[in-house]
Amino acid sequence: MRDFVKAAALAASLVIAGAVPAAAIAQTAALPPASIIVVDMERVVNQSAAGKQAMAEIQGKVTAAQTRANALQGQLKTEADAIQAGQANKSLAGPALESRIKAFGDKQQSAQREMGRLEGEIQRARQHVFKQISDGVNPIITAIMKERGATIAMPKAATLQHVAGLEVTTDVIARLDKALPKVSTTPPPAPAN
Repeated sequence: MRDFVKAAALAASLVIAGAVPAAAIAQTAALPPASIIVVDMERVVNQSAAGKQAMAEIQGKVTAAQTRANALQGQLKTEADAIQAGQANKSLAGPALESRIKAFGDKQQSAQREMGRLEGEIQRARQHVFKQISDGVNPIITAIMKERGATIAMPKAATLQHVAGLEVTTDVIARLDKALPKVSTTPPPAPAN
């Protein structure tokens, strides 16, 4: 009670001094106390049915990209070894050597572009999955906020500490599994550069 009296006295003195307009104090006093729910979005993505399905598909794309990278690396190593062997035994010199080195450089750049494209596709697929899950979760979080009389929904990553009763992640996952059991891992086409 003394803290409330001190706060009221401080507010009154600030109003009298003109530091804070009286309307701002009245407006703040009219707001209901904040009620918070906390959602662990990382857990929603990793443990929801849609997230698990999507991450399994994306892992397949990652594995395929790694296999392709290994194949390209093997081809480039074979070519580099052949160039070095040709230089060492003097069977490759002059314009022929320059031509092979240039062709090797072109293959290397092509491989880097291909791997960059594959990595970009995987990243876009992840972002597309996250967007779909996020879009699916938003109405669920809104419904839970209404049910609990909450005025704020926070991601768990933004909290330092909170009591367990504020976290609604398990409820969000259960509802998301019913509303959105599967998402697409195929993003819309990338914008043309």
